Amino acid sequence: MVPRPLACGVVGDRAVLVLPWLALQSGGPGWAELGRGLAGLHRRSQGGSPGPGFGFTSDNFIGSAPQKNGWRAGWADFFVACRLAPQLAMAEARGDTYPGAAELLERIPRLLQNHACEPVLVHGDLWSGNAGLLENGGAIFDPAAYWGDREVDLAMARLFGGFPTTFFSAYEAAWPLPEGADQRVPLYNLYHLLNHANLFGGSYRHQAQVSIDRLLAVVG
Repeated sequence: MVPRPLACGVVGDRAVLVLPWLALQSGGPGWAELGRGLAGLHRRSQGGSPGPGFGFTSDNFIGSAPQKNGWRAGWADFFVACRLAPQLAMAEARGDTYPGAAELLERIPRLLQNHACEPVLVHGDLWSGNAGLLENGGAIFDPAAYWGDREVDLAMARLFGGFPTTFFSAYEAAWPLPEGADQRVPLYNLYHLLNHANLFGGSYRHQAQVSIDRLLAVVG
């Protein structure tokens, strides 16, 4: 499911990663296998975090944008400090502001207070362009990996479309999501909307603001 690296190294000031060529298909029955495979990846990594809770051993990237990591004992703390706050800081540096964002950051612990999750290894950037079907299943690649709530991968898979219901049904059958998962989707996808707004501008900024407003309305 995850391509195995063939080689890696540094050439001049560039890092090099060599991966096998995958003959990706445009359609087929592999979506269910991909859903089951993602559930298996999440489940097998449960309890294996190398740090004290949620995070990663170093900062990395989501697309071309820097992604802050480090370690936090609590999921809500990590999501605020290492996901939303850095994106909002990047937006402010560009001259963009989001009314209500600071208030939302303060209220996120309340949004997540009844959600108990264990850190698993997540892809972190699971849109349809970072997944593909093979003759015998599927593959995911180009991750922005960290140890987080498994729901973030399922949430982003819904954000831009491209994943059929068979993918989600197969995941759910292999490892059912906890109560309230659907309500957490907008919160988790706010990170990606802010990132896209910082990278590409345009309508993503409006979508991020709408999401902030709706989340504030929910939390009260």
